[in-house]
Amino acid sequence: MPETFKAILVSRDENKKQSVAVTEISEADLMEGDVTVSVEATTVNYKDGLAITGKAPVIRRFPLVPGIDFAGTVLASSHPEWKKGDKVILNGWGVGETHHGAYAERARVKGEWLVPLPEGMSPRDAMAVGTAGYTAMLCVMALERHGISPDRGPVVVTGAAGGVGSVAISILSRLGYHIVASTGRTEEESYLRDLGAAEIISRDELSGPAKPLAKERWAGGVDAVGSHTLANVLSMTSYGGAVAACGLAQGMDLPASVAPFILRGVSLLGIDSVMAPKKLRLEAWRRIATELDHAKLAALSTTIGFDGIIDAAHRIMDGTVRGRVVVEM
Repeated sequence: MPETFKAILVSRDENKKQSVAVTEISEADLMEGDVTVSVEATTVNYKDGLAITGKAPVIRRFPLVPGIDFAGTVLASSHPEWKKGDKVILNGWGVGETHHGAYAERARVKGEWLVPLPEGMSPRDAMAVGTAGYTAMLCVMALERHGISPDRGPVVVTGAAGGVGSVAISILSRLGYHIVASTGRTEEESYLRDLGAAEIISRDELSGPAKPLAKERWAGGVDAVGSHTLANVLSMTSYGGAVAACGLAQGMDLPASVAPFILRGVSLLGIDSVMAPKKLRLEAWRRIATELDHAKLAALSTTIGFDGIIDAAHRIMDGTVRGRVVVEM
């Protein structure tokens, strides 16, 4: 009998009703790939919450092991870049959506999907950052490329107490930005200030219908919320500013006006972490390893075991998770 290991499997019946179960699978059940990895740590991201609860069609192939990111050690490889014993990270590439993902003790993936675990980071450290933190760094890098430096003025971060928001605040604070944190959880004010937020505003200020143009309040922003919130952020961005958009917690729609773009020269910067080219990924992880305050990283993350994944997925959808959830396998 082949050796088996635990995995979470999401299935769907002929009526398209989704179910989630903890089961046993073997390496023979894994999908195609030229690198097999022992998964040592993973995370529960917002997208993982959507996948497990079925609240959005994240999973597009059934049955499937969810989990969009992991860190671990190579067990076997026929890819020229990787050998047994290498420490690696995976983010995106459809893993946990169309390809078996992180919520199993082993994963088989394509070698070109992997990046090396930065020197000095443990798998747990990397997953305290995870896809949310890696996406936050991509947002910061995009703002920098657009010339949004600390001397340009404040930067707003929406969904501030979530995974992307928490890491974005920590990075931006270390780089010297004045950060306005927007959150629906006022009880998290001390947490957000400890991460580096200078001002806290209620998400209610941004969640209603937006004016075409509103008073200029910030030079840029990191938005993980979308919908009316992003529309308001854009309408309040100062001349020549930019907003990096990477999420849709409020919705996929964008009920905005062209006014910020054509009257203030505001730019909307789309951030895709799933298919980002390797050069960008390597730069993001290099900077995460050197520029993210690891004391703050510990403060913004909590650790659970494999058996806590499904519950954490439901809690992240209920909006009760603060910061990052790390799963130690």
